[in-house]
Amino acid sequence: MNMNLQEIEREALHLSEEKRAELAQRLLLSLDSPSETELSEDWLAEADRRARELDAGLVQPVTAEAVRRKAMSLLR
Repeated sequence: MNMNLQEIEREALHLSEEKRAELAQRLLLSLDSPSETELSEDWLAEADRRARELDAGLVQPVTAEAVRRKAMSLLR
Protein backbone atom coordinates (compact mmCIF):
# COMPACT_ATOMS: atom_id res chain seq x y z
CA MET A 1 0.00 0.00 0.00
CA ASN A 2 1.73 3.15 -1.23
CA MET A 3 -0.54 6.05 -0.27
CA ASN A 4 0.48 9.68 -0.14
CA LEU A 5 -0.53 12.01 2.68
CA GLN A 6 -3.57 13.39 0.82
CA GLU A 7 -4.91 9.90 0.17
CA ILE A 8 -4.41 8.91 3.80
CA GLU A 9 -6.18 12.07 4.95
CA ARG A 10 -9.07 11.51 2.55
CA GLU A 11 -9.51 7.94 3.80
CA ALA A 12 -9.22 8.99 7.44
CA LEU A 13 -11.92 11.63 7.03
CA HIS A 14 -14.33 8.88 5.96
CA LEU A 15 -13.95 7.20 9.37
CA SER A 16 -16.56 7.67 12.08
CA GLU A 17 -15.93 10.45 14.59
CA GLU A 18 -14.99 7.85 17.21
CA LYS A 19 -12.47 6.14 14.91
CA ARG A 20 -10.97 9.50 13.85
CA ALA A 21 -10.50 10.41 17.52
CA GLU A 22 -8.84 7.04 18.15
CA LEU A 23 -6.54 7.53 15.14
CA ALA A 24 -5.66 11.07 16.24
CA GLN A 25 -4.79 9.82 19.72
CA ARG A 26 -2.58 7.07 18.31
CA LEU A 27 -0.79 9.50 16.01
CA LEU A 28 -0.18 11.99 18.81
CA LEU A 29 1.09 9.26 21.10
CA SER A 30 3.46 8.08 18.38
CA LEU A 31 5.30 11.39 18.56
CA ASP A 32 8.10 11.91 21.06
CA SER A 33 5.85 12.36 24.05
CA PRO A 34 5.42 11.23 27.64
CA SER A 35 4.51 7.62 28.32
CA GLU A 36 0.89 6.52 28.78
CA THR A 37 1.53 6.34 32.54
CA GLU A 38 2.91 9.88 32.61
CA LEU A 39 -0.04 11.14 30.59
CA SER A 40 -2.51 9.41 32.90
CA GLU A 41 -0.82 10.92 35.94
CA ASP A 42 -0.85 14.37 34.34
CA TRP A 43 -4.55 14.09 33.47
CA LEU A 44 -5.41 12.92 36.99
CA ALA A 45 -3.50 15.87 38.46
CA GLU A 46 -5.30 18.24 36.08
CA ALA A 47 -8.70 16.76 36.93
CA ASP A 48 -7.93 17.10 40.65
CA ARG A 49 -6.86 20.74 40.17
CA ARG A 50 -10.03 21.54 38.23
CA ALA A 51 -12.24 19.78 40.80
CA ARG A 52 -10.66 21.85 43.59
CA GLU A 53 -11.26 25.07 41.60
CA LEU A 54 -14.91 24.10 41.06
CA ASP A 55 -15.38 23.20 44.73
CA ALA A 56 -13.83 26.50 45.80
CA GLY A 57 -16.10 28.44 43.44
CA LEU A 58 -13.13 29.88 41.57
CA VAL A 59 -14.51 28.75 38.22
CA GLN A 60 -17.91 27.91 36.79
CA PRO A 61 -18.59 24.62 35.00
CA VAL A 62 -19.05 24.65 31.23
CA THR A 63 -21.18 22.04 29.46
CA ALA A 64 -19.64 19.74 26.89
CA GLU A 65 -22.07 21.15 24.32
CA ALA A 66 -20.85 24.70 24.97
CA VAL A 67 -17.24 23.58 24.57
CA ARG A 68 -18.10 21.74 21.32
CA ARG A 69 -19.89 24.83 19.93
CA LYS A 70 -16.95 27.07 20.76
CA ALA A 71 -14.44 24.63 19.27
CA MET A 72 -16.47 24.35 16.07
CA SER A 73 -16.72 28.15 15.79
CA LEU A 74 -12.94 28.43 16.16
CA LEU A 75 -12.40 25.87 13.40
CA ARG A 76 -14.47 27.82 10.89
